[in-house]
Amino acid sequence: MPRIARRPFLVGLGGAALAACTSGQSAPPTPDNLGTNAPPSPNPAPPVTVNAATGPVVVPGEPLRVVVLDTDVLDSALTLGITPIGAALPAADTRFPGYWPVSRTAGIRMVGPAGAPDLAAVRALRPDLILSNQTRDGDRYGQLSALAPTVLTQTTGAPWKANFQLHAQALSRVTAAAAFASAYQKHAGQVAQALAAAKLSGRKVSLVRFTEGGGIRLFGRQSFPGSVLAEAGVGRPDPQNVDQSDFEIPPDQIGKADGDLLLYATYGDPERAGKNATLASPGWQALGAVKAHRAFPVEDQLWFQGIGYTGANFMLDELQRFLGFPGA
Repeated sequence: MPRIARRPFLVGLGGAALAACTSGQSAPPTPDNLGTNAPPSPNPAPPVTVNAATGPVVVPGEPLRVVVLDTDVLDSALTLGITPIGAALPAADTRFPGYWPVSRTAGIRMVGPAGAPDLAAVRALRPDLILSNQTRDGDRYGQLSALAPTVLTQTTGAPWKANFQLHAQALSRVTAAAAFASAYQKHAGQVAQALAAAKLSGRKVSLVRFTEGGGIRLFGRQSFPGSVLAEAGVGRPDPQNVDQSDFEIPPDQIGKADGDLLLYATYGDPERAGKNATLASPGWQALGAVKAHRAFPVEDQLWFQGIGYTGANFMLDELQRFLGFPGA
């Protein structure tokens, strides 16, 4: 199967928030009338109190100068029509996620790596709101909150839906957030129903990530991609059908990566992440999915870093096509 081409999302100004423009196929369902950063209202919105992981935080109503310090808050902001003025990405990433069109990310300033942002660069942007999580930035919360009101979730990954609602509160986009959540649930239900009707929901889908400095990692149910697969109604291989986010395996246990469908991604340099050596190894070549030509590379920034509704919608569509569902 050839590599799947990304259907770009186009965010309109006051029109449909997200629309597809290739192959005559429709995009995942999304609510209308959600534009990008709107001009300031002549009557400023009152401040909002958000119950963040650190406790109540008072943030400005309808903030416009937003800095995001991890990939989940980047997806949340862009999904809700807010283009951040600054963002931090994982250290090995040199570009913004390709599932967003360049027109949506071109004006965002890099402020250093996620987990170690350049505080001087953040200060220079004069933000009125900073979004992140305690896993990345809990140890510098005081420094960040001295620059602007800072809203942190406890962690990222599995609780992505609850985190999105918190982000929406901080961004004064609660109504829009509810519309996106409803549209996604409808989309996930349609995918699950279609796969079940095609007798594909029994397929066990394996998730493998090669990470520079982190070895070979398998992903369980308590992870962002694991939760998306669960909502699509597909199964997981026994070693990955666990209430964990992810876990590392040594190369000699690569058999745990097998499945009816195997999706793998690479974070960082493929050589240092061990991907090149693993894919050339006898153990990898002996996997049933590999021998059946059902092992496919996927984009790390989408499947493992997207962590939001826009990323999840694209993942559902890709899953259908990887499973060979007609018309997907």
